[in-house]
Amino acid sequence: MINARSRYCLSGFLVIAITGAATTSGVVAQKKALVAKPAEVATRGQREAKDITYADWQKLCFKAGGAPKLCRTSITGKFPTGQTAVRVDLIEREGDRTARLQLFVPIGMYLQHAAKLTIDQGSPYRIPYNWCLTNICIAADVAHPRIIKELESGKTLTLEVVDSNLLSLTTSLPLGQFASVHKSVPAQTLDQDIDE
Repeated sequence: MINARSRYCLSGFLVIAITGAATTSGVVAQKKALVAKPAEVATRGQREAKDITYADWQKLCFKAGGAPKLCRTSITGKFPTGQTAVRVDLIEREGDRTARLQLFVPIGMYLQHAAKLTIDQGSPYRIPYNWCLTNICIAADVAHPRIIKELESGKTLTLEVVDSNLLSLTTSLPLGQFASVHKSVPAQTLDQDIDE
């Protein structure tokens, strides 16, 4: 039989255990909320990048040894100096049902603010930055089949990035050729034989 003192101690432990569990789940919920939705940073202005010249869409494929073929449908925009201003790649691997959308932009971007793509007047897609090299930053994510269909049927792809001065920079890429290039045979397939 449990005496009064034991009952008091036992109920005290239960209160502490319940409070601790509630506090822990509250902290976990708060951390999940922070991870799920990062704080938006307000931009201080907006400008359009007008001095970019875009090449035509191009499809290249790569085949290395016995690996599945990898194809990249790309467009590149350059500044008058010849430096790459933006490059957009849709990367697909033979036999894989998921594609990858990859963006290359110059360094100096505010990396906490994902690049934003809008096709015509549709809903925007956010593409997070993955890494930067000495002269370029790369944003990449899985390309859902919906975005591929929109790229094929769209007329204009608007890219918006935020620079380190918190200015929003936009540029518009033509999509008129995308569908025909994407669905056609590659302009070039690069084979690499591996000798063992």
